[in-house]
Amino acid sequence: MFHVGTPLWEIALRTTIVYLVILVGLRLFGKRQLGQVSVGDLVMILLIANAVQNAMVGVDVSLIGGLTAALVLLVLNFLVVRGFGSTPLGERVLEGSPTLLVKDGRMMDAGLRREGLAREEVEVAIREHGIADESGVRAAYLEPDGTISVIPIDVEALRGHRRVRRVRQIRRGTG
Repeated sequence: MFHVGTPLWEIALRTTIVYLVILVGLRLFGKRQLGQVSVGDLVMILLIANAVQNAMVGVDVSLIGGLTAALVLLVLNFLVVRGFGSTPLGERVLEGSPTLLVKDGRMMDAGLRREGLAREEVEVAIREHGIADESGVRAAYLEPDGTISVIPIDVEALRGHRRVRRVRQIRRGTG
């Protein structure tokens, strides 16, 4: 139980490499919040966790080896989120930036393609903001958290209408 089969420095190095690769992979995965994880996404995350376990600890099955890997993951996450993630560059790298989906009443096909969104998904979000169609939208953005922000062309026309405070998030992927 306490006999370490792999040197602790090697477990720490392996864990660091796996953490960084998975972090980059999930960052490239797309804009979504935890609440948006589909069944397929959850299965993928669980399988990744299982697949990389041996890559982190090697042949080591000791309690100390597992705790070392867990501690390294916690420290790395703290450093990335609190250190690097609190800088403007880090925030942009880790969280991303908004993607323009509609500009001056016209859908931006490049933004839709880049984010893998269907026009219908954006149209639903526009209607949820109380606007009939994209012709009434000055700008719409897919935010880094997966929500769609809509800025109407005619703000005065919307005054007095009930505004949707939180629009459902876009779900993508299988599941």
